[in-house]
Amino acid sequence: MKKNDNSADYVKFFRQSSPYIHAHRGKTFVIMLGGETLAHPNLSNIISDIALMSSLGVRLVLVHGARPQIDERLRERGIKTTLHNERRITDKKSLECVKDAVGNMRTLIESRLSVGLVNSPMHGARIRVVSGNFVTARPLGVLDGIDFQYTGEVRKVDSQAIDHLLDSGYVVLLSCLGLSPTGGIFNIEAEEVATRTAISLGAEKLILYGEQQGVFDQQGDLINRISPHDGSLELVLQSGESKRLLSSAVMACSEGVERAQIISYQDDGALLMELFTRDGAGTLISRDHYEEVRGATIEDVGGILELIRPFEEKGILRRRSRKELEREIRLFSVVLLDGMIIGCAALHPYCENGVSRAELACVVVHPEYRQAQRGDRLLAHIEALAKKKGMNEIYVMTTQTAHWFIERAFTEVSCEDLPQELKAKYNARRQSKAFVKKIPLS
Repeated sequence: MKKNDNSADYVKFFRQSSPYIHAHRGKTFVIMLGGETLAHPNLSNIISDIALMSSLGVRLVLVHGARPQIDERLRERGIKTTLHNERRITDKKSLECVKDAVGNMRTLIESRLSVGLVNSPMHGARIRVVSGNFVTARPLGVLDGIDFQYTGEVRKVDSQAIDHLLDSGYVVLLSCLGLSPTGGIFNIEAEEVATRTAISLGAEKLILYGEQQGVFDQQGDLINRISPHDGSLELVLQSGESKRLLSSAVMACSEGVERAQIISYQDDGALLMELFTRDGAGTLISRDHYEEVRGATIEDVGGILELIRPFEEKGILRRRSRKELEREIRLFSVVLLDGMIIGCAALHPYCENGVSRAELACVVVHPEYRQAQRGDRLLAHIEALAKKKGMNEIYVMTTQTAHWFIERAFTEVSCEDLPQELKAKYNARRQSKAFVKKIPLS
């Protein structure tokens, strides 16, 4: 039976997601659902995706807010509150509205996670949710001469109790309310609760839902990845929700959380795309080398073979056996994207008449990942390596990518002008074109 395009896409997605399914099992994720998320029509799909995470063995802590719901109750009761530095000043009257809204949102989430209709994605999920006094708060106090009254901040998260519940298979639900040892109740920013919880638990991921797809630069382009130590962070930090989410993500990663992700509650399936595809669906803030170019190791042989096999079958590259690749692995450099080898190149050294030269061979970038100038990054890495080793010239022979090398300052040469060792290995049947690039060593 012939598969349609949708079936083929599904099979491809499912196969590519399998490494992530294994990697995420048993890991702790903290997911923040702001009040805007809870009010959006896409909430049912988000809850279904969260249930899927739980069924795949992910340890989940959900943190919810209630900003628009609090605003609505304040308007209904004719209570006016003020903001200072984008933070609500919570007095005694407005605190009642906060408690009312937060309680309703907690009930909403619990009810959505309890759905088990036969024809729904939640059928058979059997999610067990538990809430409690896991967040200890203290008053924010007086800032800039302003008393924030019942607005507070996180003092402590009972990570031991939360860990015990996660080990027992529960989904833990936290709100933006914190309790003090004296019995006081304080209104805390949901982003702060989520961040401090992720740090206290040593979570692998902090996932923050926002209105936008992620973080955008000054030109309006989505930033796919940011390092928490990136010096250009100030250029993308603006105001409002974007600033709150990015600040929270950066703080979490700076204090031990491996990765934080900002995704949109408006995009159906954003959570699945962010967690189960390499390209993701939002902005990733990561402490590790999510994408890097480095020298290859013996463990990379399998990934390189898988990458170059289609090009060998098409005759674009000459065939290499596993033994040959293992023997020459120290000559290879690779491009890794979230652990997957998506590019490679080999630099073979030669020395003739006292001149140090090299051949650039097996240059490949996976067809699905040729954006973002990855080929240029790989070539720059190779040229820097050649310069470091004192190589004056880099030669390359190609049948398919002549113009790509010409555009990068390679000059075509005849076969007769090749160094002796390269001339000896030249395969006339392939009719490859030869190019050279001078490497300035000073």
